[in-house]
Amino acid sequence: MGVDLRQVVAGVLTLTMFVMLIHMIKRDHFDAVDDKLPGTEDVSFESTNFDTTHVRKNIGIWKGDGDELKPCWLKPSEDNVDQTEGFVTFSLTNGPEYHISQIADAVLVARSLGATLVIPDIRGSQPGDKRNFEDIYDVDVFMKSMEGVVRVLKDLPSHVSTHKIAAVKVPNRVTEDYIAQHVEPIYRSKGSVRLATYFPSINMRKAGEKSDAESVACLAMYGSLELQQETHDLVDSMVERLRTLSRKSDGQFIAVDLRVEMLDKKGCQGRDSEKEKSCFNAQEVAVFLRKIGFEKDTTIYVTQSRWDESLDSLKDLFPKTYTKESIIPADKKKRYLDSEDSELEKVIDFYISSESDVFVPAISGLFYANVAGKRIGSGKSQILVPANIPDSSASASSFLSHYVSKKNHFAYSCYC
Repeated sequence: MGVDLRQVVAGVLTLTMFVMLIHMIKRDHFDAVDDKLPGTEDVSFESTNFDTTHVRKNIGIWKGDGDELKPCWLKPSEDNVDQTEGFVTFSLTNGPEYHISQIADAVLVARSLGATLVIPDIRGSQPGDKRNFEDIYDVDVFMKSMEGVVRVLKDLPSHVSTHKIAAVKVPNRVTEDYIAQHVEPIYRSKGSVRLATYFPSINMRKAGEKSDAESVACLAMYGSLELQQETHDLVDSMVERLRTLSRKSDGQFIAVDLRVEMLDKKGCQGRDSEKEKSCFNAQEVAVFLRKIGFEKDTTIYVTQSRWDESLDSLKDLFPKTYTKESIIPADKKKRYLDSEDSELEKVIDFYISSESDVFVPAISGLFYANVAGKRIGSGKSQILVPANIPDSSASASSFLSHYVSKKNHFAYSCYC
């Protein structure tokens, strides 16, 4: 029986194409783990024994419990309060992570005193850096949320002299007992008080039994502050931009709170114990994310305002790493980025971090704590706290924030 030469040629071509296809698949599977780790050492992923199967198959890393909770606080009634003639004034300072706590303390103090709350101004870090409440937040939403809880005025009446208002400091999460002992006597004596909240520690512990004071705090923290329309639309457009850049991960992206200037501050220095480590640099975050299963094409938003060369090690492993400077619409840069005021930049960071699919706090602090509260209420519970992982891979669930895993955040007193 003769052999058809055309059949022989076709067979050889088929075999050759099959071998080439196997080679391409093999290269595609391993190319993603051939990158060099950033830093001074010349170390490859191969030498650090990354588990590539884990990286490819850990599809649950994007999702938390996924259950959106509902507000379960009871709106307090103003009928239970003896009204007085004085005023409580205050300013919002240091960014939205502080604003949430400052609002809660001021509302509780005003209600406890039966005083009228005056809408605060917003102050930045520089002297003279001052703006109106409505420049960032929706003043009508705030005033409506306070109806029946505490009386609110947009401005202090002209007959009230600011020079006669007594300045009073209160600790964050101020209690009714503290107000009665330390604030009320001054208020009775002077007629009005100007509050300044200080933060002796980050206190986000879950409340015990339900109380009127806890309901007031829940309402103030999670039901009173909304961004004014222009800023709200800007944040939405930047989130949408990040989702567009994340097509390969179904529009999902990570927000990492990593501000280079914070790494040099006292709170991030001198902690040798791994259990006490509270700050992680770009390289440590990058290796952490790869080891728990995030792939190279993952989109990452970093809260650092302008690109810093120390972020290169993160971008080496995750090329789709962006700061706000690279994704903000061109016509918004002048107002939000090019001014001396950093307050608007902090607002962008806070709300993008609250909306991302995964949040990674590289720096422990109030930003982390209050972003966590916002995320818990909206069901975005995938908050992964970095760690130095000795093994080649690990489960993301092992690094879920204790605020979520133990349900010990104050937000769980407000949502159910």
